[in-house]
Amino acid sequence: MGLTFAEAGWLEPSLDTATSKSAIHMVSAWATANQISLGQVVVDEKSNEITAIPKLLKILEISGCLVTIDAMGCQTAIAQAIVDAGADYVLAVKDNQPTLHDGISWFFFEKRQTGFARTKVSCHYTREEGHGREEVRSYYVCEAPRDLPDRRRWPKLAAIGCAISDTIRGGKHCRDMRYYILSKKLSGRRFAAAVRKHWSIENQLHWQLDVTFQEDQSRLRLGHADANFSILRRTALSLLKNNHTLKVGVKNKRLAAGWDDSYLEQVLFG
Repeated sequence: MGLTFAEAGWLEPSLDTATSKSAIHMVSAWATANQISLGQVVVDEKSNEITAIPKLLKILEISGCLVTIDAMGCQTAIAQAIVDAGADYVLAVKDNQPTLHDGISWFFFEKRQTGFARTKVSCHYTREEGHGREEVRSYYVCEAPRDLPDRRRWPKLAAIGCAISDTIRGGKHCRDMRYYILSKKLSGRRFAAAVRKHWSIENQLHWQLDVTFQEDQSRLRLGHADANFSILRRTALSLLKNNHTLKVGVKNKRLAAGWDDSYLEQVLFG
């Protein structure tokens, strides 16, 4: 099973003058296969998601899972916590880990220049067209080289990955390159699936919470009401998504549950 960890921030005014309380930020764990939220932790006001993710990992059973996290979670302590829990990781690497990032980017630059001659690589390519846009995605996975800078700090580091997106829109070309570290050597196809599914938390969770439940407009501040209602929204969203009685969208399912007690019973108790 794949798990995605990402931060969700409420976009309401940063401070409620009546209670002197800021909007909360939460880190969520999202099961990509089941498309349900498995847990969430509030990020402390004087902290950040780097300290919240280990707390969330402790309350989840992730053994055997493949955990994907943005560059915010590319920390040795978080990687160690994932490995200790019996799971594997795919962590995005950016400039917050400059030595590692530069080493991986230079490796793939050199190898792509030579067509990966004398280097084992697993590749996968996709092509999509629509809405006036043409996009080609290329995915590469190689064993982590022994001389990779900063390698020794990362527990169970087995492979490195590169995802390249070449997009043409309106005759203009744009290229985006992202780098990853993996605790398990994946095929190019499976690596591509992990990278693509990671972003499902934005479309299937955060977007739904905003559009269907208007979470970004919430002004709840009193006590723990903001965090409690955030949990309730995610629970309600999971219940609605897993009910297939009505062939309509989540927003209409929510309306139907409010109008029809028999349908509400089906949603709550299956």
